[in-house]
Amino acid sequence: MRQFSSIYGVLERVTTIEAADNACSKAKVTTTVKRRPCASCASPLLFGSFLMNLAAFVSLEDISDALPPFEEEVISVPMDSVLQQAYSKLEDDVRNALREHHGNASVVSTAMNALLLYPDRPFGLGTLYGFDRDPETGERERFVISEPAGLSQEPAYAKERRLIEETKRELAVGRNVHLFAVYTKKRDVTRRLQQLLSKEGIHAEILTSAVPPADREAWYERQLRNGMRVCIAHPKLCSVGLDLLAFPVLLFYQTGYSTYTLRQASRRSWRIGQHQLIRVGYMTYANSAQEACLRLMGKKLMASLPREGKLHADGLQAMDSDDDLLTPMARELVTCQGVGEAGSEIWKSLAVRYGGPAEPEVKVEPPVATSDEEPPGISTWIRPSGPPVQLSLF
Repeated sequence: MRQFSSIYGVLERVTTIEAADNACSKAKVTTTVKRRPCASCASPLLFGSFLMNLAAFVSLEDISDALPPFEEEVISVPMDSVLQQAYSKLEDDVRNALREHHGNASVVSTAMNALLLYPDRPFGLGTLYGFDRDPETGERERFVISEPAGLSQEPAYAKERRLIEETKRELAVGRNVHLFAVYTKKRDVTRRLQQLLSKEGIHAEILTSAVPPADREAWYERQLRNGMRVCIAHPKLCSVGLDLLAFPVLLFYQTGYSTYTLRQASRRSWRIGQHQLIRVGYMTYANSAQEACLRLMGKKLMASLPREGKLHADGLQAMDSDDDLLTPMARELVTCQGVGEAGSEIWKSLAVRYGGPAEPEVKVEPPVATSDEEPPGISTWIRPSGPPVQLSLF
């Protein structure tokens, strides 16, 4: 079994360093993983040797004729003036910090996550700090990136008002709504959304990681029987193993920056057995880091299509781009690239490519008269000596 795994799979090798040999930490035992464990990883040799002649790979797009229509859109909302002013101040501080501390990972991570979160939770964020090493002493020092303004928690901001409007419209025609948000821990957004919906008389429940994966399907059924019309959850909790047939409307209040999670969660309702039209909406604030993130994710999803046999020129050119979205987002912020490029346009193009390219227009050329004479205007024409022959490459 080990020999088979070493040839056709991925092995995990762990090295344990005792305290006496560890010069970087005071911990008693340090465990270093040399290879990332991957229980589901397989070498391409496995497919070529055992599966290629015995397997058929079918995606939902291949049976889409038997599934209901699927609509995907970007819902871009302009900020309120108060929020826009506070966000612009934060964005300027982040831009200056990125320029001053070029290549500092702590600035990129802290600042870009703050730009994604702040428009949805413009209060209680606190002072943002970065860390760098003093060139003389070598000690790790803390510096201030920004001090975001703490706005009032009382009003519903523009994106929240639009969310309530979209939810009410769908519920009015009997279509349940599933909301996704990625900030669910220290800077929780889901509780605020639940409170805003409750004020409007909408029964909303929150699915948390406290519910084990094996019990989540029963959790959904129980909450639906109790009158739940809106479910709020992190997309990772629903990305695999669940068929959300009772929720034909999926609204991503926040998307995060994992293209895999986004793609999996956005197809949870478009499954075999679904009979209602599926609508997926990605909500962002216009001209913000949220829109830049969604635009970059759309480009990366287009780049992933060639791996599934859906080849397009710009997708092939983008296949060697960065895997981490925070870095290109920071690069866009500093260099002002991508300005004026709407995320909705990227996702419209992506929707067309998910559904397959349009039928090409067939042009019938008029017949060309043949002659043994040399065609005019071509001085290097060589008259064929016989009928064409099909050549083999193997």
